[in-house]
Amino acid sequence: MIKKKFIITKNTGFARPATLLVSLAYKFKSDIFLEYQGDTVNLKHSTKSIMEILSLGIKPGTKLYIKAIGSDEIRAIQSIKEYFNKKGLIND
Repeated sequence: MIKKKFIITKNTGFARPATLLVSLAYKFKSDIFLEYQGDTVNLKHSTKSIMEILSLGIKPGTKLYIKAIGSDEIRAIQSIKEYFNKKGLIND
């Protein structure tokens, strides 16, 4: 299991990033979870995951965690980190 902390910096909504994050999670065999302020969302529940992420109300300046469990967990976390950087969601 790998768990990585990210601090969100983007000021706009999280709808598009949530959709792309769920799509990205499906590329891996590992189970991938987003944890935010005590709530956990399984990113492999497709549409339900997107709605759950949006209901968290992720705000700029707050931290969230991505946890991956499985055979490709290192690649999964690295890909998510690259995605967050590419979209300008975090400062690394």
